[in-house]
Amino acid sequence: MTLAPPATPDGPTIALTLPDAVALALRDNRTIKSAYLQRISQKFDLRVAEDKFSPRLTVSGTAIARRANGLGSRSADITPIIDMTTPLGTQIVLAAPTSHVRDGGASTFSSALNLAVIQPLLRDGGIEVNTASVRIARIDEQINRLQLKLTVSRTVSEVILTYREFLRAREQLRIARESFKRSRDLLDVSRSLIRAGRMAEVELVQNEADVAAQEYAVEEAANQLDGARLALLGVLAVSASTDISAMDTLESRAMRIDVEKALVIAFDNQPEHLAQLLAIERSKITLAVARNQRQWDLAAIGGANLGRTRAPLGRARDSGVYGGLQLVVPLGDLSLEQAEVGANVAWREAELRLEALRQRIEKEVRDAVRNAQTRWRQLELARRSRDLARRKIDVENQKLKVGRSSNFQVLSFEADLRNAENALLSAVIAYLNALTILDQQLGTTLDTWQISIND
Repeated sequence: MTLAPPATPDGPTIALTLPDAVALALRDNRTIKSAYLQRISQKFDLRVAEDKFSPRLTVSGTAIARRANGLGSRSADITPIIDMTTPLGTQIVLAAPTSHVRDGGASTFSSALNLAVIQPLLRDGGIEVNTASVRIARIDEQINRLQLKLTVSRTVSEVILTYREFLRAREQLRIARESFKRSRDLLDVSRSLIRAGRMAEVELVQNEADVAAQEYAVEEAANQLDGARLALLGVLAVSASTDISAMDTLESRAMRIDVEKALVIAFDNQPEHLAQLLAIERSKITLAVARNQRQWDLAAIGGANLGRTRAPLGRARDSGVYGGLQLVVPLGDLSLEQAEVGANVAWREAELRLEALRQRIEKEVRDAVRNAQTRWRQLELARRSRDLARRKIDVENQKLKVGRSSNFQVLSFEADLRNAENALLSAVIAYLNALTILDQQLGTTLDTWQISIND
């Protein structure tokens, strides 16, 4: 009895180690690509915010031609304006309007230079308020970088877990094939014992039923392997027709993990925790701005102008300076208080979210450490159980050959060996995955895999 070979993908075959799979995902995974694309606009947002105090030049102009009562006239004017705001909130505007009017045969030309300065003294005054938008933008940039790190970290973890599921399916197929081979060997032994008159022919039914069952198990394992292959290709963004040859073996070693040290690492590295700390800082800045906006709008104003006009009747010059105070008092405007109340509530909520997040991180880290330690103990027990099951089936096969055991007993022990091998496989995968999840909870996945965020 032979098995039909499983259908093979019609595309190329790629040999993959786990580091290869991680590197391929970093290059081609669509989630990571999307995250990097978002960083383009996010970094430009920061650039725009930091450009707040740069001078801005605008130029406006008009050109008009008129004709009335048989007479024609033309006029043109252009006004370049330079304005800027300083970190103190000082608004400086420099304008140089120029105009030219031609009415019939007469021409009039005028130009001026106007300077206006406004310095807020209460509302919108001071470095803290005027640099708030820039500081918020820089905080948002740090949060965005942490979000990128979190996205890459989660994707890497997903690739690792998916790759191990492929290894699990591959090993399950190997176990099923080895069990199928042993079942056929036992069938041959039983037939020899029947020919020798040392076993009743009716017992052969048990062997044939077991061979059929193991053949079914091989087919199912092959199907599971193909499903795991497609899942891995999906996270790697590789064509589904590609075949995979996994080069890694399932190896494990004990890891010493101190819970308290793990908590310190998590609070220092967890992107969500660091982002929430930044969110609190951001909310404090917003609250300070909202409080400032409730003050009176008092500003010192000043300016100077210099102009000249050239007309058919002669030339004229005009110049002057001015200075003073400007005051706007908001009365009964509850929206200003509303903004402060909202900012205050947002800050308090951010503090509460931090407390809840720290509690959640502590719970998840402790749970991940405990789970990893438990999985290692289970792995050792599963390995010992597998070794004993192998010894047990070897002994029972020897006893069967000399007529001191039954076919039913050997088949029963064979089932125990299959279960022990699958249990060991599951224990190894569970332990390795527990370490990967712990890495994710500590925020050290990228450090473990020596991945730097190329922003």
